[in-house]
Amino acid sequence: MKEELLNILRPYDQEHLVSFWDELDEKQQLHLATQVKGIDLARVAEMYSQCCDEIGHAKSALRAGPPVAVRMSDLGGAETKEAEEVGLAALAEGTVAVALVAGGQGSRLGFNHPKGMYPIGPLSSASLFDILLGKVAATGAFADASIPVYLMTSPATHDETLAYLKDTQNFGIPESEMTVFCQGTLPAVDATSGKLLLESKDSLFLSPDGHGGMLSALEQCQALRDMQQRGIKHLFYFQIDNALATVCDPVLIGHHILAKSQYTLQVIAKQEPEDKVGNVVQVDGQTQIIEYSDLPAEAANLRNTDGSLKLWAGSIAVHVFDVDFLCRMARQTNALPVHCARKKVAFVDSEGYIIQPEEPNAIKFEQFIFDLLPYASQTITVEVDPAMAFAPLKNGAGAAMDTAEHVQQQLVHFYRQMFAAAGLQVNEAARVEVDPRFALTSAALKQRIPAGSIVKEDTYFH
Repeated sequence: MKEELLNILRPYDQEHLVSFWDELDEKQQLHLATQVKGIDLARVAEMYSQCCDEIGHAKSALRAGPPVAVRMSDLGGAETKEAEEVGLAALAEGTVAVALVAGGQGSRLGFNHPKGMYPIGPLSSASLFDILLGKVAATGAFADASIPVYLMTSPATHDETLAYLKDTQNFGIPESEMTVFCQGTLPAVDATSGKLLLESKDSLFLSPDGHGGMLSALEQCQALRDMQQRGIKHLFYFQIDNALATVCDPVLIGHHILAKSQYTLQVIAKQEPEDKVGNVVQVDGQTQIIEYSDLPAEAANLRNTDGSLKLWAGSIAVHVFDVDFLCRMARQTNALPVHCARKKVAFVDSEGYIIQPEEPNAIKFEQFIFDLLPYASQTITVEVDPAMAFAPLKNGAGAAMDTAEHVQQQLVHFYRQMFAAAGLQVNEAARVEVDPRFALTSAALKQRIPAGSIVKEDTYFH
């Protein structure tokens, strides 16, 4: 078997992967052989070459302008009402499904479990899964229709996520409507040589292939075919770390349908040039996203005559896709480009020692779902109030922003706004939390709580 592997590795100068073969037992040898045979070495070589030649966004960013968008100032009129009605009709017809990216771990939060299990409810300690899947269940109940969920995990979170969802009965999502699948992985390579890195003597270093890996993963697990068989036309996509995500927002879905869009983005207005969100822009007539780390300061600071930011649209990773568009793109080999990230990666050296580098030594490869944008014949961008739709959980306690404490504060503010819109009073010192299955909207809240009620103390409505 060793000679067979060497024949595979030799054309790509990767023979070092079997340097410790004779030290391995039969099980370890089989594991390593399976990994090696599962890697497309020609593609790895191509990805490394592309990374070495990677061109930045500086030039294109300076040509960029704002995207075609429905702004907050446009919302609230007849157009919004029409969009909401169209979106609600699509939900009621059962033509909408949900894609939830949930492969992240909670290690940055000091939480040694899938991030979706993090207890974020300000009073209930409900997990992110509980809150977000609860919104799906509540929307399905409101629309009197099934909303299938396609939930993507990663190798590091898959088994624990499956067990957690089984224990919690998917938080109200019927088993027949829940598909859990695992994203793929890509190897890391030495940044200077392009050689694949060993995590241990019997294992390659592999990492998740990014949220763009959802496209190929949906195809491989037959989920796209399942959507077509169910009559699903629109896929609502979001990520697990946004506790305020407007899951299955009918206004967003409606604008998507009315515009005949293949790829619709929900965005917020950036407050500062350096805000850490992807920048939704238009370059040479094409909508695209430029990551904040790739946006030159010269472009980020461009302003309109009224002083507002020219490149104002910040992505919050909430999208609606046309399912036929996704199916077509999934059939195209390597439709999504590979991005390179220079990272510190521990590895086994030629002597068999594990090296912990002090500086970035490796290139990790990943794909981004928004690289589908240039392929879409029609796109639209819809602005939303961040206070109502964006509360990302990114950082551990003590960070300047996006911590659990910040998210909980945003959630309480959101729920207080729900009460205010319902004409219900909450004492200033009282915190409130509302389970989405109790009331998803202020109108539903008004029906559940008697008029004239005053919430005098911290209360969880569920």
